[in-house]
Amino acid sequence: MINETNPSYEAKQLGIDRNTVTHWVRKYKADGLDGLKESRGCKAYSEDLLLAAIRDVLSGSHSIREATKKYHISSKSVLTRWISKYTNGVEIKSTRKGIGLSRMNKGRKTTFEERIEIAQYTIANDLDYQKSIEKYDVSYSQVYAWVRKYKSGGEEALKDNRGRNKPAEELDDHERLKLRIKELEARNEYLEMENALAKKLAEIRRRHTR
Repeated sequence: MINETNPSYEAKQLGIDRNTVTHWVRKYKADGLDGLKESRGCKAYSEDLLLAAIRDVLSGSHSIREATKKYHISSKSVLTRWISKYTNGVEIKSTRKGIGLSRMNKGRKTTFEERIEIAQYTIANDLDYQKSIEKYDVSYSQVYAWVRKYKSGGEEALKDNRGRNKPAEELDDHERLKLRIKELEARNEYLEMENALAKKLAEIRRRHTR
């Protein structure tokens, strides 16, 4: 069926929905015959796998369809559901029975300067939202919103419109310099880590080619 016909034709012949056939074809291409075996329950995914898939989608490097295929997740709806939970403050944790849920950090009040720093830090670290969440003790939704605002409107977009924070034009040169230094430090740290990883991978390749 994979090479000889199309999902619409097969669905008509079998009297089932076209999307069902398309789903079977995708699972067969990804996992072979094992992908077509019926499961007696919900398919189990590791915490690391789900988080990797979620971050690939949120970073923009993969579409939901691409991430679903890459990580052999049973359907787009499964990944979409986990992304929704994650972005709404539900933490994914491994349990004896598989993947469990718990409420994540709901966030905290921040100053204007902190929001700038967090947005810059996240961007400098290649949009690693989880790293920012852990470092600054804020929520995913906060970091995501600040990065989006900062990228579209700069520092001004991060002002608290209720007037409790100092607006961008009132930041003095010393405060701006401190923020710039932190941004550069974060970027340098990320690049150093990336460079170290590249060297390690090159070393491993050399060992295997000897």
